[in-house]
Parts: sequence; C-alpha cells; structure tokens
Amino acid sequence: MGLFEVLKSKKENYALALDIGTEFVKALIFKIEGEKGSVIGVGKKRQRLSDMQGGAVTDIQGVIKNCLWALDEAQRQAKKRVSQTIIGIAGELVKGSTTTVRYQRDNPKANITLNELKEIVEKVQEKAFEKTRSQLAWETGHREIDVKLVNAAIVDVKVDGFKVTNPLGFQGKEVEVGIFNAFAPIVHLGALESIANALDLDLLSIAAEPYAVARCIGLEEMPDFSAIFMDVGGGTTDIAVVRNGGVEGTKMFALGGRAFTRRISEAMALSFEKAEEIKIKYSKNKLPAKIKEQVEKSLLPDAEVWLSGVELTLSEFPLDLLPSRILLCGGGSALPEIKEILQTSSWVSRLPFAKPPSIRFLKPEEVVNIKDETGLLKEPADVTPMALANLAIDLVGEETVVEGILSKIVRALKT
Repeated sequence: MGLFEVLKSKKENYALALDIGTEFVKALIFKIEGEKGSVIGVGKKRQRLSDMQGGAVTDIQGVIKNCLWALDEAQRQAKKRVSQTIIGIAGELVKGSTTTVRYQRDNPKANITLNELKEIVEKVQEKAFEKTRSQLAWETGHREIDVKLVNAAIVDVKVDGFKVTNPLGFQGKEVEVGIFNAFAPIVHLGALESIANALDLDLLSIAAEPYAVARCIGLEEMPDFSAIFMDVGGGTTDIAVVRNGGVEGTKMFALGGRAFTRRISEAMALSFEKAEEIKIKYSKNKLPAKIKEQVEKSLLPDAEVWLSGVELTLSEFPLDLLPSRILLCGGGSALPEIKEILQTSSWVSRLPFAKPPSIRFLKPEEVVNIKDETGLLKEPADVTPMALANLAIDLVGEETVVEGILSKIVRALKT
C-alpha cells in the first residue's frame, strides 16, 4: 500500500447533514472514515405551520430556532460539535434535468484533449442554465428569475456512440456529454445560507434532495439501474427519474403529508396537532376500527389529487419509456393510501410504462456508505437526511478527470 492509500485509509472527519423539511428539521452528525460514514448523533424538531411552505423557508428565525434544537440534540448524543454541513433544498422551483450536447470534431484522428473536453462541458452548462431560466420564467410569470446552480454531475460520456468513463486520449468523430444540473432560485438558496450563517456552520454544499435520494443506493456501481424515486414529505413530493444509472431529472410538486393532515382536521373537526397524531396512528394501523374507517373515507379524495400530481409530473419527463420500478421514502409515504393508489392501473395506462411498475419502500439500511450507529434511523422518513450524508462523503472524495473539469466550471458558475 502506497503512502497516499495509507493516509486516505486513516482519514477521519466529521460532518453534519441538515434536512430542513416542511414538517421536521432533522440533523445527523456522522463520522467519515475513508469512503464510509457512521451516524453518531441524531436530532429532530417539528416545524411550526408558519415556518415552511411547500419545501421553502417562510420564517428564517423560526427555522433557525428549530435547527438549534435539532443540532443540540444531535451534538449531545454524538458528544461532538460539528460545523461542516450539507443542507438539503426542496420546493417546486428547484429544477433538475440532464442536458446532453453532441460535439462534432474537425479532426476525428486527433486525440481528445483536456481543453477540448472543457469547451464541451462549458457548452453543456450554458445550455442547461438558459433552459432552466426560461422554464422558471414561464412557470412563474416573471420574465427574469435569478437562479443558481445547486448540483452538477456527469451522467454520460460517449465517443462515437461508445460509453467511456474518461474520453481523454480517445479518437473519434463525435463526443457526447450528458450532465445533470439542479438549479434553484437565489431567494431560496439565500434563506438557507442565512440559516447556516446564523448557526455558525461551514457550508460544504446545498443539495437538491431528490438528487441526493436518487444517488443514495450507489448508482455508480449499477450502470443498468433504472427507477422512479418518490420522496413524499410534509409539503412537497419530490420525484427523481433514474435511467441506466444516470439521473435523468428531478421535479417536485407542492403536495405532501400536511394536505392529508388538514383533511383529517376538517373532516373530524380536530386541531391540526390532534389530526397529525391521528394520521400517524392511522399509518401505523393503531386506530380503532370506527375511527380508521372515518379517516380512510376522508383521505381518499386527497390521495386521488396527489396521484394526479404524480401523473402530471411524470408526464413532463421527455422519455419514451418510464422505469417500471417506484421506490418510496419520506414521512408522507407511510400513509397506506400512497402505495395503494400507486398500485391502481388506470393512471399507469396513461403514461409510457412498459409494464405496471413494482412499488416498494426504501429502507435506511439501503443507503450506501452510511451506517447508523445510533439505532434511531428506522423509517422511510430517515432516508433523505442519510442520502444527504452520503452525498457529503462524495464531496470530499476523489474526483475523476471529467468531474474535476466540471467542478472548476461549476465553481465559476456558482460565483
């Protein structure tokens, strides 16, 4: 083993994953050893109704208080204060998609150089930025909306149709590069940066949560893997489509668990807090038969509206064929109606599925590179903060040549 490998294997660091959700703030403190992370502290604090709406911060001071509570709990458990942080971002205006550029080379017999590759990547990023700005302008009705890059990752590199991991030194007529980019409005990013500053955190990255979830099961080792990831949170449902090991795109719509709680509150004349308790008991099948029947009846119309949102969102992905596998996570996914209504056939027939999709829940133990040493992370709701932790390990890992070029361009775009 060389000196570099010895140093790398002995590397030990600590970081924090902060999942600022509509319903809860979740904080995970984890120890990084080499390419793996171990969760040693967990903190969770429920948000007030006025703190977040649809995945976006609406009361910065309120969210800061909740984050402090969750951080204190995690730090007491870990017996360590940590500042290096990755924060998740969600919300309807967070847009992610893969942009592909095909570049015809003047001299096919010449080796592909670093400068040539850099030019191709720059063209992809320019095209992606303009596409996202125009999409958000159309959706919001504002002619100009300031957006900033959140995540970027190489999805695919081909030379004359052949997939390669590093195109340098290859010869060929056509180079094709696909890059996944996630953009978010500056107003949302600014709120999260203000929260990080107030908490005195060293911000490693702000990451699009559906992208983190899509990456959490180790796509690098599964080049043929395809699936639809659905993270049903309190205020939003985040959807990521993965095809052949690459993230095709991420989309979100503002409907999650809170809508179901409000329905129970209205139907049973209960406070929001009491309705939330009833919903959780219902999800765990711990209600008396009569009340359970009442809840079931009240939730069916909202489940159908939620399914319409899923159908509309998936129809916006420009794919000839959708993956026939759906993986669920997030606190809202625990409602029986979510899985049950996805298993109905009518909506599937209206979308380009080759066959009815199989549906199952993502488990915390499936998140690659992250081990829970606290024993507290057991639910599909815990997958998202663990996925953020996994992404943070990626941030401090080694870069490939292509990723290195992308990182430099990304840093320039972010500033």
